[in-house]
Amino acid sequence: MHPAICDEIYRIGREAVVNAFRHSQANSIELEMEYTEKQVLLRVRDDGRGIDPQFLRSGRAGHWGLTGMRERAERIGARFKIGSRDAGGTEVELSVPSHVAYRSGAPARGLQWFAGWRRRQGEQGIRNREVELAR
Repeated sequence: MHPAICDEIYRIGREAVVNAFRHSQANSIELEMEYTEKQVLLRVRDDGRGIDPQFLRSGRAGHWGLTGMRERAERIGARFKIGSRDAGGTEVELSVPSHVAYRSGAPARGLQWFAGWRRRQGEQGIRNREVELAR
């Protein structure tokens, strides 16, 4: 990933997580990152009390969190969405197009290695479970 874009994604994600901890009164906060050939996608979800529609439009007086996240996303050419979920809570979604996020326009080879590593780890976990069951 391009280092400057990575930094902006981190800052937006950090603000979303901090806001969830501070304001949502949630029991659960989820963070999802997805790296594909088309985009880098970040989602932060919580099962808290949701967000007031008035704050969604203009932010909270004296706070720059939502405004700052929107400005950062706009500055890097990303799509930013935030809203209350039907099941309760808030969801923040940031989608950065691959031509912006990746230096070469596609995920680095390291991500392909990582996907292979996860697959191998899953296979190893299955083998370990089979050994435990055999005992």
